[in-house]
Formats: sequence, structure tokens, C-alpha cells
Amino acid sequence: MALGKQAKTLNKNQISAVQNYLAGRRNALRNQTIFLLSIKAGLRAKEIAKLRWEMVLDADGTLSACLNLSDDASKGKSGRRIPLNKDLKARLSELRQQQIQEGCYSSAGHVIRTERADRTSPQAVVNMFSRWYRDLGLIGCSSHSGRRTFITNAAQKITTVGGSLRDVQYLAGHSSLQTTERYIEYSEKARRSIVDII
Repeated sequence: MALGKQAKTLNKNQISAVQNYLAGRRNALRNQTIFLLSIKAGLRAKEIAKLRWEMVLDADGTLSACLNLSDDASKGKSGRRIPLNKDLKARLSELRQQQIQEGCYSSAGHVIRTERADRTSPQAVVNMFSRWYRDLGLIGCSSHSGRRTFITNAAQKITTVGGSLRDVQYLAGHSSLQTTERYIEYSEKARRSIVDII
């Protein structure tokens, strides 16, 4: 994928802007969950649309510490276990309670629903991201921006917890480390800092 064709990553201010924007709109809880599944779990639009509650629940029906993405909900055979970020877990818990109260919850059902259907489509998720970023004036951002941001942030911080790029590759669901490397945004600040300490 050529550099100019990649979705842009989001900085902290842009992430906050998206979250604030979504909080004030219709279907806020559902949409905030979609955004966090992208930015905090690195899921693709297809994976967000196909995510079922059973993939985030333990055997006793409580929210798990990990998202267990099956191959059939992913791209190819890139199913994987992704530890749940605390903000994402809290949002999933709220969304689940909302669906229970509305009488539309099923442990085998899809996490992301629409007002008219018990699930959404990958294209609908892509369109939502496109509309949100357009409304906020975030040019060059797409449904892949959250995923790229997640992978870049994970790559920059993985060594601080004793991990390596192989761990990031697993979290991203890539079969090749080279694919993961193409997702990682370069850091101008890091390049300047490393030159200064050489």
C-alpha cells in the first residue's frame, strides 16, 4: 500500500474530538463503542460488524478480559485474542445493559445493531466513520484510521512492557510482520530524539 493511500492516524486531540462529537449525537453509546473497537482493539470494519457478544463473554456470561475474535468474523484466518482496554470494556458493558433493557440482547447476537436490524454491515461501518471524520474536518481519515492508530501506538509502546513487534503483529491479525510494519506511522519526534542521543 503506497504511503499516500494509507488512512491517516489520529492524535490524542483528534481522538478526543471524535469522542466528544459522538457523545452528542444519536446512538451515542453504539457509535462510541464502534469507535473504541477501532481505536482500542484495532478491529477492521468487517470485524466490528461481525462481532458477537459471545466473543466478549466468559463461560459464565460476564464480560471477559479478552475479545476472542473468531476466524469467521475476521479477514482470512486472522481470528485472535485481544485484551480488552478498560474504556472499551466499560462501553461494551453499558451497551450490553442497554440492549438487555430494550429486550434485544442475545449472547449469540451481534454487538453492533441498527435501529431496523439485529446487525449492521461492514459497509455501513465504513460509511459511519467516513461521515464522522468528514463532519469533523479530518481529511484523509477513514474506517482504517483507528486501526492504524492502534497498531502505531502499540508498536511505539510494546517494548515498555517487554513485548516485541511480533506481539503487535498478533494483535493486528496480520500473517506477515511486513504487513504490520506498513501500518506503523513514523514519528518525526522519535527520529529527532534518536539523532540527538547518538
